[in-house]
Parts: sequence; structure tokens; C-alpha cells
Amino acid sequence: MFKTILSGGAAALALSGGLMGTALADNHPADVCPSSLSMADTGIEGMGTLEEAFAPFANDFEEMTGVELELYSIANRTAAGTALQYDEVDMVFAGPSEYVLFEELADLDVLFSIVRPNYGSSFVVKADSDIQELSDLADKRIALKDVGSTSGHIFPSKLLAEAGLNLDQLDIVMAGDARVQTLINGDVDAMGGGNKDWDAVREQDPDTEYRLLAQTDTLPGDPVIMRASLAQDCRDALRTTLSENSDQVWESLTSTERNADKFIERDAYLSFETDPAIYDQVRQAYDAAGIPLGE
Repeated sequence: MFKTILSGGAAALALSGGLMGTALADNHPADVCPSSLSMADTGIEGMGTLEEAFAPFANDFEEMTGVELELYSIANRTAAGTALQYDEVDMVFAGPSEYVLFEELADLDVLFSIVRPNYGSSFVVKADSDIQELSDLADKRIALKDVGSTSGHIFPSKLLAEAGLNLDQLDIVMAGDARVQTLINGDVDAMGGGNKDWDAVREQDPDTEYRLLAQTDTLPGDPVIMRASLAQDCRDALRTTLSENSDQVWESLTSTERNADKFIERDAYLSFETDPAIYDQVRQAYDAAGIPLGE
């Protein structure tokens, strides 16, 4: 069961011209999209975890659009790009780096993005460290997050390169989820990661003082990517309908523990007017850091 929502102007036109059926066909996803669409997430491997994270959204998506949303399990982000390239999946919940990577494989569109004003990259050192600026890291050990992470690898690497450092000559450890602890333990001299890591290190080690060494501007939001080979009418109808129900979209997305932990923060919001050109800065970050796309 779904509810059709028309703008005031469209409703008036439909009523005055006797074109209600046409208006519905032009505006509701159920009339211009396939009966079922599929969605993957580049940050989740395994169907069980995918369902735990997105089952409420999938249910509400069908209620709002009249289109079934099937959750599509992938092994990794490379598999997601291939699935988009060969029309095996219709939508992918991704990060900024994945958008740039996938754009090399297929024409893309953005359904919406989750914009986080605090989303960026930071370098942190202990307050008593002799490291005063990024260029001082030339002979130091540095912890980053995971290969390909927008805030935990690509943009920290860009900052290092812009400081005149040669990444190939640096002692960089891809520490993953252990990155905060490696700094606390003194296993590394500096940590580069998301801005949340700056908060996390102080929360986990309140008895030690830390210092923010460098920080980027706000990074582009996480996009829900649509393959551009999906009909334009369908893509437009999905964007319009979900935008009109943005509160319900947000509530269903963040109703699960995994997504709440990732997305609920001060001033985060959904954007249905995401210009794909905003992700050009991610491509530029790859170039500045000398990192080939896909790494």
C-alpha cells in the first residue's frame, strides 16, 4: 500500500484538465520504474548484516514508492562497481571515494546523499610530541585507517603530499579499527583519520592530552548511487518521492544500530540536490596524493 503525493501545481493541473491518471504516471515511481529494484552497500559484506542495517529502509522504500527494494549482497566495493557496470544492481550506498571509482566504470546518478558537516580528516598527535606540523612526519610512524577510505586514507594522504612529503618514503601503517589504540599505546607518532577519531582518542584516553595537527574542510556526503542506465523518469520519480518523504527516509535509515552509529551526529541531513560535480574534489585528492583510483 502506498500513498501518492502531488505538488499543489501538479494536482491543480490534473484536476482541471482531467489528467489525474497522467499525473500519477508521470510522478509516481510505481508507474515508471521496474517493479523491483536492488541496492547494495559498499561497507557491508554478507546478507545478514545488510538486512540488519537496511531492512527498515527497504520496507519503507516500498511503502513510499510502490517499488520493492531487494538488498543485494556484495563481497567488496570492487564487486559493487562491477555490478553497477553490468546493470546487476540498481543502487549502491557508497562513500565519496567509491563514487569516483565507480564513475570510471559506468554512468552514474545520485539519488540522495547524507551530508555530515563534521565529516572530514584530521591528524592527531600527543600534546607533548615534538611534531609541530605535517612536514615533521618525514621520519615518523603514521597510522591511517583502511586503504581507499575517503576520510581515513585518501584525504590524509592528500594532506601529507601537500605538506611536501613523499608517501612512498613514509612509514605508514594501515591500522584499520585499531588506529586510535595505536596512537594511545605509542605504537605510532601520529594518527590520520576521520574527525570522529579526534573525539575518540580523547574519550578513550582522557588522562592524556592530545593535539590536533591538521584538518581538512568538510568532505562530500555519502551518496546513494543509481546506475544512469535506469530510466530517467524512474530516477526522477524516486528522487521526488523520497524527497517529499525525507523525514520517513531519515528515520528508517537511522533506526538500525549500524546506521545510527555512522550517521546520527549534530546537523547531519539528507540532500536530494547533490551535484555529482562535488565529488571532483575526491578525484583531485587521489591525484594530489599520487594514489591510482581503485587503491
